[in-house]
Order: sequence, then structure tokens, then C-alpha cells
Amino acid sequence: MNNQMAFLDHIDLEDFKASVERTTRAEEYPGAVRIDRNIPIYDGDTVDDSLIPEWTRLFETGPGVLVIKRAIRDLDAIDAASAVFQQIIEDEKAAGIAASDHFAKAGANDRIWNSHQKLCLRAPEVFLRYMTNPVIDTLYRSWLGPGYQMAAQVNQVRPSGKSQSPHRDYHLGFMTDAQLRQYPEPVHRHSHLFLMQGGVAHIDVPVDAGPTKLLPFSQVYPQGYAAAALPEFRDYFEQNYVQLPLEKGDCVFFSPALFHAAGENRTSDVVRMVNLLQASSPMVRAMESLDRAAMSRAVFPYLKGMDEEMLRLAIAATAEGYPFPTNLDSDPAIGGLAPESQQGLLLRAVREDWSAAQLDQELDAQLERRKA
Repeated sequence: MNNQMAFLDHIDLEDFKASVERTTRAEEYPGAVRIDRNIPIYDGDTVDDSLIPEWTRLFETGPGVLVIKRAIRDLDAIDAASAVFQQIIEDEKAAGIAASDHFAKAGANDRIWNSHQKLCLRAPEVFLRYMTNPVIDTLYRSWLGPGYQMAAQVNQVRPSGKSQSPHRDYHLGFMTDAQLRQYPEPVHRHSHLFLMQGGVAHIDVPVDAGPTKLLPFSQVYPQGYAAAALPEFRDYFEQNYVQLPLEKGDCVFFSPALFHAAGENRTSDVVRMVNLLQASSPMVRAMESLDRAAMSRAVFPYLKGMDEEMLRLAIAATAEGYPFPTNLDSDPAIGGLAPESQQGLLLRAVREDWSAAQLDQELDAQLERRKA
């Protein structure tokens, strides 16, 4: 038996309980306005960079989940985005596209894959109002640092929509047991450190409407990716999960290694819409492919005249933030350690007042240089 098999064969529910049966202490999270069922609750009006060390610790060794009330204060922007998403759902249904769910039965909900790019290309003004958010930016930087890459998927759950199975998420959470057993222990312990999950409530979501079921502290259990599929762990999750109601504009963020599942919509009249945010470090492979050059072209006319902070947030939400991988023969580092990133190019285009045609030309040239 190799060491890897020994690591994954030592999966013990009592060890798991010892990891998760803990209490979140208010004094450890002084920036939170309260602790609700072990989950720190923050006020979006008071979020700034002083919270970054607290949040880093919270996701790594703490409860692994937090809620930010009023993270998005522009509720009109949420409503405008919801209207675009509804139209996309109808258009995709008409085109015969039936988006399935990873962890729920087909037909239980409406799913928009790559809602981030689809919103940007269909309604760039709405996209910028919706995504240029300093609260979300601070959260992502607390865990992923600069250059993070945003993606999103809309999940709309109708009345009677059933729960997902409890799970962990991408990367190892999307593998079979046989596949994940091929990866060594450090990958199981650390791969989740490069990703962050979240969700924006597009309507008020009472508990009966099925907000995400969460098990605080479960991200710290090192064998959790293999354990998540075992019946005894799933039973324990179902007996001990936490659900918190959300109001429109609230955000929940959690480690992808946290045991979680979308809840059952037990209402007769609430159609639950949440935009599921998935951000990744620029140093890892993201789950979805986005045409960030097309997104950069779409938002460019609306970037001119923005103040520096809003411009930074807009570009962070839109363009590719990392200069690698690339072809260093044709795209060498000149005057530094790395070539210019797409975000750097887009920022330069705004500051130098390029035309849309010049931006098109420079983006195409950059993409060509990066080809093998």
C-alpha cells in the first residue's frame, strides 16, 4: 500500500466530528457584527482592507464561511442583472439548451453556465454596475491576492426544487473516488487554497426557499474530498448543517472544501435566484473558459471617465489578470519579469485614450503572441 492510499484509507467520522464540532468565538472575528450559528456576519458598509487578515484566517482555519449583509447596495443593478439573466434562460430554453447541475437532478432548476461572460457581452453597462464592487474585491484579495479571475453561474430554483447532495467543489470535488485517489496528500490538503466560492442573493431568500446548506469548519478535514461521498458523512451533514436566510444584495462566501449543498425550495411561490460566484487564483486552472478579450472589448466604451478605484474594479472583473501561460519566444518579458497582462493592456488603453479599433488591434496582437 502506498502512502497516498494509506492517507485516504484513514477516513474516520469521529476525527471529522472533532474537526467540525467547534464554536466560532466572537473575539476571534472582531470585524463581524455578530455570529449566527457559527457563521460570522459582516456589514458591507464597514468592509475595508483591515479585514483581510481576519478573513484569511477565517477561511483557512476558522469556520470557512461568512455572510456579508448589503455586499451589493445597488439593488437596481441586481434587478437589471436579474432581468438579463431571465432573458438568457428563456433564450437558451428556446434554443434547446438544457443546462444541467453537478449535484442535483436535471429539471430541478434553471442554470446559466458562464453567466459572468454572458451578462458582460449582452449588457456591459449592467455588468459594470453589478460587478464593480469593492466589497467583493476585498473578499477575493483576502484569499486569492491580486489578479484573481472571476466566473459565475446563475442557479434559479423553482418551488419544489430539491436539494443537492452534500459535496465539496472544484477541483477534487468534481472527480470520482478513483480519480482523486491518484493525487498525493498535499493536493488534498492544499488545492482548495486557490479558489473561492460565493453567491449573490438576487431576491430575499428565506430558509424555506432553500439557501445553501453549510457545515462550518468542515474545510479543515484533510480527507474531506474522499469523505464527502461516504453515506455516514452525508448523514452527519444532513443532521448538522446550517442554513441562513439572505436578503437581496447579501453575499455568502465559503471555501470550496466546505461541505455544502443547495437546499430544497419548500415554498409555493418563491423562485430562488442566486448568482454563484467562483473566483480562482491566476496561478491555477479555472473551471470555465471565458473569452475575456471579448469582454474587454464590450466594456471598453464605458471605462473612460471612471475614477481610478472603479476602473481598477471594472478591469479586475473583466480582463485576464495573469501574463502566463504564454509563448515566451513571441511574447517575451521586456523591461520586467513577465509580459504585459490583458488587464495591463486594457488599463493602458484607457489611460492613453485608445480608440476601439486600436484596442481591437492590440488585443488581437497580444492573443497572437501568446499562441504556441
